[in-house]
Amino acid sequence: MVSVRSYWCSMAVGLVVVLAAASGRGDTVANATVDELKKASAAYAEAFNKRDYAALADQWTANAELVEGGTRLAGRATIVDSLKLWRERCPEATLAIELREVDLVAEPIARVAGVMRFTKKPGVKPTESTFTALRVKEGSTWRLAESRVTPAHLAALDDLEWIIGTWQAEVADRATIQITYEKSLGGYAIVGRTKITPKPGKAPLLPDGIEALEVIHADRDAGLIRAWVFDSTGARADGYFEFDGTSFEKVMSGTPSDAVRGRDASWVQVISPAGDGKVTTHMIERTIDGVGLPDAEPLTFKKVR
Repeated sequence: MVSVRSYWCSMAVGLVVVLAAASGRGDTVANATVDELKKASAAYAEAFNKRDYAALADQWTANAELVEGGTRLAGRATIVDSLKLWRERCPEATLAIELREVDLVAEPIARVAGVMRFTKKPGVKPTESTFTALRVKEGSTWRLAESRVTPAHLAALDDLEWIIGTWQAEVADRATIQITYEKSLGGYAIVGRTKITPKPGKAPLLPDGIEALEVIHADRDAGLIRAWVFDSTGARADGYFEFDGTSFEKVMSGTPSDAVRGRDASWVQVISPAGDGKVTTHMIERTIDGVGLPDAEPLTFKKVR
């Protein structure tokens, strides 16, 4: 006859054996999932480096979201188009991904985090960005449903690097606009200098034209690219950049010159790189003291050096 004590001892031993076996199976499944997620990250980097956009698209769910700094991209097609544009600007760039954390939220869902290292060209020191992402298993494939990237502070202005140089536009028969952008402060800022030169007799009140100074800087805490503009009429404005994957929007507000009635001005400048050293700018949503103004005519700038 088995005593009550020996019965419970045998039950306890059996329970420990069962739990150990279950734990072992759980660890095996978890380890296999982590391996799959590591392979998915490696496949993403490989597709990026090979410019295999079909494979990159397969990494994202149809309604995925990518947030990077102040940029939000929604949908697989928009995200991949943005990656193509970036690759065209940086044809020699390579990507490496280090997966550092994996949290298996549920059977088909995992939250991952790690570091991405971009090398713009061979021999150049890579820049690091951190990321957190949500991957969802669809069939046998772990796809990105959302990803949030925090760029390295020094690399936060990379999306605007194409603007460096001197650009020129003609405003019908009225004026010539020339803008020169250059990196400053060790790469943490971009400084722009604008000169608007009127055609003879077209601006009797401003015969010497207008000069403006612009400072563009990455706000690390807010995750925004900010801009400040001051000009020779006394006007000033500040705002921030947004990027939808193809065009930039500079959302600005400030104080116009004394010659303008009203004290509060606001506008949005849409900046659309067209390739071949051209960019189109369009001032829209203009207001003075809350009163709407017509959109300005679009301007096409050509890179002259």
